[in-house]
Parts: sequence; structure tokens; C-alpha cells
Amino acid sequence: MYAKQLGGLLTFMLENNLPVLVKGAPGIGKSDIVEQCASKLGWELIISHPVVADPTDYKGLPFAVDGKAHFLPFGDLEKLLAATEPVIYFLDDLGQATPAVQSAVMQLLTRQINGHKISKEVRFLAATNRRSDKANVSGILEPVKSRFASIVELEVNVPDWVEWAWKHNMPHELISFIQFRPELLSNFVASRDIENSPSPRTVSFVGKMINAGLPQSIQFEAITGACGTAFAQEYIAFVRCFMNLPTVSEIISNPTGARLPDGISSRYALTGALTNALDATTISPIITYLKRLGNELTVATLKNAAIRKPEVTTNMTFIQWAMQNADLLM
Repeated sequence: MYAKQLGGLLTFMLENNLPVLVKGAPGIGKSDIVEQCASKLGWELIISHPVVADPTDYKGLPFAVDGKAHFLPFGDLEKLLAATEPVIYFLDDLGQATPAVQSAVMQLLTRQINGHKISKEVRFLAATNRRSDKANVSGILEPVKSRFASIVELEVNVPDWVEWAWKHNMPHELISFIQFRPELLSNFVASRDIENSPSPRTVSFVGKMINAGLPQSIQFEAITGACGTAFAQEYIAFVRCFMNLPTVSEIISNPTGARLPDGISSRYALTGALTNALDATTISPIITYLKRLGNELTVATLKNAAIRKPEVTTNMTFIQWAMQNADLLM
């Protein structure tokens, strides 16, 4: 299941108060999608980390009251019992928790904790890595798994990431690189070595470093530390293509005469720059130039531009192009 699909599923399940467990590789956006759903619904989100919790966090502290033993709720549990408005309780990295903690979580999911009832306003979501990810996941107890209405797996989808990246101001050259080499967005390799591999999370860190002005002298080492040596080598070689490209100002001033890049990687690099520059005042010359690059890159660039600046789709030049090329957009 891809990110957009998962967002729709979680929203439906939350609205119908059905618990869901999401599994997937580290760093692919499970927690981010939960946060986006909570924001979309306008509901409070409480994030719990069972891996660092104690069973008493979920069932209360044993205490003597009038000579009798009781479990007294505290912290998050107290909030779940008293909630009067919708609350999402998100159990992150559930698979890393000990069996004792998972057993306590199971009581939460049954909505009964030592005689206390969880408020009907509380919705449960959980996420976990897979056992194959070497993320210290030993598994999830069968009675816990069966308490979830559905267990779904999140997979990486490049178009979803590209849309997210434009909306979150990732560098246009990084977005173009991922579109050119989509397999490098998620190339997670579980390893005992202390090194990172590419994932949506680590690629976004590359974008944040670049946006912060990462000095060229340390660029290779920093990107290697985020996504590995192979990613860093290919990305830096891709960015060097820009030195041999016509500038955006050249293209805008002379769209029919500005030179065309030779290699496909250079053309992908240029489309990112054109997407970044496309607006109501530049759309006409940019489309004229894009037509010289071919239909595939023209469609990709204009779709990216529509994500980055939705208002461009109301421009008459864009509308006319879309009407003339409706078959390409399908």
C-alpha cells in the first residue's frame, strides 16, 4: 500500500474507530502519515513508544486504597480514560516492545484496563518495522495482532514522495535526481555496520542539509553519511550536469533557440530547474522550450509545477496545453 492509499485507509478507520497496525521498512514515512491524518481530522494525537515503556504505563500503578489493591491510572492512560473529544493514540515501534509491554497494550486495545473503561473517543493506531529489517523486532504477540481490525504494509512510491517533496520545499535538483533514479529513493539494506542507506527519511535529510547551505567542501561526506557512498557519488555527478546546462533566464528569453542538453540525466536535471521557475509569467516560454525536450519530460515538468504551485493550473496557457494533450495526461 502506498502513502496516499494509506492516508485514505487510516482516515476511514479512524472515523469508524477501528484500530490499524502499519508495518514497513524504517524511514519510509509511517509516523509522518499518521501525523498528517491527525492534522487533517483536527484531532489530538498522542504518540507512545512501547519500546521504552513499562507495563504499568498502560495498566496503571498498583496502589493500596482503603486496604485494597488497585491499579491507579497516570499519564497518557489517565488521558485515555477521561477523553471527551476524539484522540488518536499512536503506538510507534510496537514490534520492539517486550512481551510484557505488548500484553499490557493488548488490554488497551480491548478498551478495558483493570476495571477502567477507555473513553469511546479514543482511536488506536500502531506501527512497526518488520523482523527482516534488523530493527530489534522480535515479533508481535498473536493476541495483540488479532486485536487490530487490519494490518497493512506501507511501500515506497516515488510519485507520492515527489508530491510531498515539492510541497515541503525540497531542493529541485534532489527531486529531479530521484525522478531520474527512482530506485535510489528506497534502497534500504539492513546491516550491522553503522551506516545509513537511502530511504525517504534519509533522502529528506539530504534535502534539509542542501537547503541549509551545505558547503561543497564537505558535501560528499555529509551525503554519504545520510544515504551511503553510492547515493552520494551519483547525486553529486548528477548535480554537476547543471554546469553544462543553459540557464533558466536563457531559456525564458529564447525558448526556441536555447540549446538542448545532450544526455538524459542533464535533461532531467534541467526539468527540475524549470519546474522551480515556472509561474504565470514564465509558463509560455517554458512550455515552448519543453516541447523541444519531448512529451515525457514536458508532462513530468508540468505535473510537478502543478503540485508546487496549484494556481498555475488556472493559467490559460496551461489550460490550453492540457486540452491539447489530454491523452498524455491520462
